Amino acid sequence: MKKYLEVPVFEIVSDIVTEKKQSAYVIGGYVRDALLGRKSKDIDIVVVGNGIDLARQVAEKLGCRQKVTVFRNFGTAMLHHKNYEIEFVGARKESYRNDSRKPAVENGTLEDDQKRRDFTINALAISLNKEDYGKLVDPFSGTDDLKHKLIRTPLDPESTFRDDPLRMLRAIRFASSLNFKVEEKTFTALAKNCERISIVSAERITDEINKIIMSDTPSSGFRLLDSSGLMKIILPELSDLKGVDIKEGKKHKDNFYHTLKVLDKVSTQSDNLWLRWAALLHDIGKPATKRYSTGTGWSFHGHDYLGGKMVPAIFRRLRLPLNEKMKYVKKLVQLHLRPISLAKEEITDSALRRLLFEAGNDLEDLMLLCEADITSQNREVVKKYLENFRLVRKKLIETEEKDAIRNFQPPVKGDEIIKTFGISPCREVGIIKNAIKEAILDGEIGNNYDEAREFMLKKGKELGLKPGK
Repeated sequence: MKKYLEVPVFEIVSDIVTEKKQSAYVIGGYVRDALLGRKSKDIDIVVVGNGIDLARQVAEKLGCRQKVTVFRNFGTAMLHHKNYEIEFVGARKESYRNDSRKPAVENGTLEDDQKRRDFTINALAISLNKEDYGKLVDPFSGTDDLKHKLIRTPLDPESTFRDDPLRMLRAIRFASSLNFKVEEKTFTALAKNCERISIVSAERITDEINKIIMSDTPSSGFRLLDSSGLMKIILPELSDLKGVDIKEGKKHKDNFYHTLKVLDKVSTQSDNLWLRWAALLHDIGKPATKRYSTGTGWSFHGHDYLGGKMVPAIFRRLRLPLNEKMKYVKKLVQLHLRPISLAKEEITDSALRRLLFEAGNDLEDLMLLCEADITSQNREVVKKYLENFRLVRKKLIETEEKDAIRNFQPPVKGDEIIKTFGISPCREVGIIKNAIKEAILDGEIGNNYDEAREFMLKKGKELGLKPGK
């Protein structure tokens, strides 16, 4: 195991604890990732002693100029060195109350510390002590679980999840990001205790959801969230997408599994977290808009608009950022049908201009989402749509080069309208500005100052306004 201890900090820790007659180990994710052949920049060091003191001593030896960050309430300290984030903690044992995931902590041994770890693969430790430097300490057969790709708790899973319900989401996150399975007994306990997630803060929940979304195949994580019962509690809007209704022999697709396909397809093309969120939420308006009509079958008219309206409330509940990220996701959800409708119909310049205007700089992301939204099992249907999308892309480029509509700003501003007609800010100013925009998007006038000003004078006259002297 010495080959995994090439980072200089390990030798320094070893020298210090030997001098102090203490014991220290590198533990957790760094060891797990090393054994999996994955690079990790996060190093956790546990010492049978004071972790904060050790951090300061290591920082001094390393010559770190930056101050050690101390989290005294948790008995931990952190320092950054050569792209590594190194956290130090004293070995401890924990006990929990039923109404909180915050443990009572007391000093402990390495064995105590490994018992408190969430999963066997995260309880692996490598000794930094001179007498057995590089020795792997694996009391719960974590290496076997790595070999068999299993997520399993070191101790009784019922107690593990009752004590800290966040571990339920972490189990699913690790299964999704590592392409592992949750061991059967562990998953049974997880599902049994799913309601306990209610005591976990929205911020911690969302942090895990984001990591699931960012895994290579995020659908695997969401399938586990669904089958465990967690999704109905955390993201009921996704649970509501499940199921297929049949009337008069006609049925619609299962929109939950369709959504997972779209999410996976987007994930192969982009690492943009917010584009992946848009894929996850793009059809959430469907349950409320589902209708059946004899002869035409099932429809979900307006689900794009309604879905967009639902996005802010979901972001607020999950403590996601209520800024441009939320607006971006809302925009893509509300526009996700527009390129599809263009691909079905004869493309008009007006429709292209409006799409360019509304999508702005997010047009490429919107097109990627729309292409991923084609999940038909019929290869010919998929081929036809993708060919039409290529035509839409070509036309959009041509229209943008000709009309410069993307991120459009009106050639005539509101203050010029006010000055021209000698009026105060009023309703008529907004009417004229909007009329100019619509005329440009409809191709009635060009996107230039002269034509826009002439149109302004014409529209002002229709409203009974006269140019001032």
